[in-house]
Amino acid sequence: MFTGLIEEIGYIQKINKTTKSAKLTIRASKVTQGSKVGDSICTNGVCLTVVHMDDISFTVDVMPETMRSSNLGELTTNSPVNLERALQLQDRLGGHMVSGHIDGVGRIHEMVKEANATWVSIKASPQLLKYIIHKGSIAIDGISLTVAYVDEEMFKVSLIPLTKEETSLLGKKVGDSVNLECDMVGKYIEKLMLYQDVAEPKKPMDMNFLRDNGFM
Repeated sequence: MFTGLIEEIGYIQKINKTTKSAKLTIRASKVTQGSKVGDSICTNGVCLTVVHMDDISFTVDVMPETMRSSNLGELTTNSPVNLERALQLQDRLGGHMVSGHIDGVGRIHEMVKEANATWVSIKASPQLLKYIIHKGSIAIDGISLTVAYVDEEMFKVSLIPLTKEETSLLGKKVGDSVNLECDMVGKYIEKLMLYQDVAEPKKPMDMNFLRDNGFM
């Protein structure tokens, strides 16, 4: 589990690709501290397991399912990636609960400056947008951000200067892809509603059902 607060930007040092999978070696200095083989490091929003590590880099395997559902297959040597070590129980939860399991890929539609902020518009499929709500949380390439606008085709976030300095997001350009992980609460509620429809198809959803199942 992660918070979406990026610890550092790493850079792809080496890529070994097959037709369906990959092995990535990433240069980093901070996330290697205190980490070991078997630990998880969130890389552009994707939870990956360390299979080799030294003081200045770590190596991860990327399986076919991850290649299909994320943009990791588009990375090249020296590509920047957002990195975060797994959450420890004593850490502050400054972002939101991020699993590192990507729901899908969106594409940057527009970037617009407003005073000290930058608006980033991202187009996404209806399957993803149904989970994205105004003022809700979204993880974009592993970055915990607040949704400031959403409609039937896209959503927008507003970034402070620190986000530009500490992450790779504003180094991207219009048309580039980003990994998206929606807030998991909405997905659990949807599943619960579908289960009720199967178990009791004639019973309407009500507040008592949500409360009895621990959602209130």
